[in-house]
Amino acid sequence: MAEVRTEGRTLVVEPQGWHRLWTLKRRVVIPLSEVRGVELDPELARKPRGIRFGGTYLPRVITAGTYLHKGKRTFWDVRNPEKAVVIELSDGKYARVVVEVERPDRVVSKLRTAIGR
Repeated sequence: MAEVRTEGRTLVVEPQGWHRLWTLKRRVVIPLSEVRGVELDPELARKPRGIRFGGTYLPRVITAGTYLHKGKRTFWDVRNPEKAVVIELSDGKYARVVVEVERPDRVVSKLRTAIGR
């Protein structure tokens, strides 16, 4: 599970507890200007694609870390796809962030407000 928040004009994603070990990241920082959209998509969150470059994968248990698919990077931290938020990005290190959060509806609403959508 991750904490997702905004700090000024920045999106901050912080894996919590053991998830830091599983993702091999303490935090991912992204300018809000790179956020194209945010949605709930449990189906997408069930199907990691690409080659894992650091992190953890146990089928139907956890997808965590950085994955490369068709030249684009995705950061994952998901155990329960029903609570996953999908954040679409542009122009940066990652093309997408897929993370499980405690209150997905609230995170989607706050991020949409922050990016003006």
